Amino acid sequence: MEWNKKSEPVDQDEYQDEEKKPVLTIDTSETVRLYKRRWLMLAIFSLFSLSSAYQWIHLGIIGNIIVSYYNSSLPEDRFQQDTVIDWLSLSYLVCYVPFIFPAMWLLDKKGLKVNNVVGTVLNAVGAWLKCASLGTDRFAVLMIGQIVCAVAEVFVVSIPPRLAAVWFGPKEVSTATSIGVFGNQVGVAIGFLLPPLLVPNSQHLDVVSGGLSVMFYGGAVVCTVILLLMLIVYQKEPPLPPSRAQKLAKQVLVQNNYLMSLKRLVSNPGFVLIAISYGINTGAFYAISILLNPMVLFYFQGEEQSVGLIGLTIVLTGICGAVVAGIWLDRTRTYKSTSTAIYFLAWAGMLAFTVILYFNLGHIWLVFLTAGFLGFFMTGYLPVGYEFASEITYPESEGTSSGILTASAMFFGIVLTLGMRAMMNGVSILAANTFLTIALFVGGVMTALVKPDYRRQEAEKEIINHLDHIGFTVIPDESVENPPLK
Repeated sequence: MEWNKKSEPVDQDEYQDEEKKPVLTIDTSETVRLYKRRWLMLAIFSLFSLSSAYQWIHLGIIGNIIVSYYNSSLPEDRFQQDTVIDWLSLSYLVCYVPFIFPAMWLLDKKGLKVNNVVGTVLNAVGAWLKCASLGTDRFAVLMIGQIVCAVAEVFVVSIPPRLAAVWFGPKEVSTATSIGVFGNQVGVAIGFLLPPLLVPNSQHLDVVSGGLSVMFYGGAVVCTVILLLMLIVYQKEPPLPPSRAQKLAKQVLVQNNYLMSLKRLVSNPGFVLIAISYGINTGAFYAISILLNPMVLFYFQGEEQSVGLIGLTIVLTGICGAVVAGIWLDRTRTYKSTSTAIYFLAWAGMLAFTVILYFNLGHIWLVFLTAGFLGFFMTGYLPVGYEFASEITYPESEGTSSGILTASAMFFGIVLTLGMRAMMNGVSILAANTFLTIALFVGGVMTALVKPDYRRQEAEKEIINHLDHIGFTVIPDESVENPPLK
């Protein structure tokens, strides 16, 4: 192969003494590079993800207090009241399914910044609407604000693998994805921790109103600050791609047809298995988060703050699990074995949590212990599932594949939450938790059946091997005096 510095084909007639070789045009004006600002982009996104996750769970964890405060604008039937409170959180799951496909299209066509700006605008608007819901007869306003925030969530939960691929090198993508998920989980943790501390379970509605006021206005101010950061500081992508695989993926994406990409994904058996198993695992996490308040208070009455701390324990241990899993994957690239092991350990954690709650030994620390074990593996699986799917579907857009995974998670979250609520009210909490345990076992089996087809790794290896076996004859460009040797 012969080329000059401008990447122009060289006239073979001028070099008759050279062996005839095919001419390959190489774009030497663009290479790969890692930018320090990638960590700032990840931090800003993580703040957006944090605020969105907080808005999701901060009402459900004090569901009994919300029922007491807004009682005059709620149905009289107790089961209907519980269901309405569940829908404050379920609205996030329901809104995701119809909105994810236009959101994925926007992400593929306009990039990360436009996607994230739209999401932060909606999140801030929804947060301020909640401030207008202060008043016992304004539950409808609260629900509208929550739905607006729910639509904002569509623009955040599928972003971590896409952001990692766009900004980070091949040895950092799993860690960056884990940190992106980490931000979301920190938001859930804060949503578990702060509301029980800010909003007391008081018979005096003015006291409850004061606590809700602090919670709503504080959240709205934070969401507005994050919106400004996204508008002013955040960037769509780096000037140069961070890896050869990402450079190739960008070229493919330019020519890619969105509907054809979807068709290829849903016709990939391994991806379908991951989508279903990921949906079951993450849907189980959603169901536990939404129903944790009534689940624990049934056995430990008056322990509202303990409920929040148990939720916090699940999330904090899950954050540790996600970070450890990300570092492990970056070092070993063992996506299938890691995914399968983590999934079955999450199943074991759910089994232990179910048994400890049922026997109610009177020691709430045992609930904390099993919840921590469950959270470490159940939440730790989230970035692993994203990265496993990205590996076996390369070079399809990470935003599209992760969007489908999240849509599956939302669907199963709705099914599992409603199913568990019906069982909790109609049968028992034991039946509901057993149902979830069985579902996780099925998901673990499906994960074990996925073929480890690591396409992204293979693409990177093929590029390197191809370059290693090519002989280069460099023809200096006459327009450049004494070009530097590189």
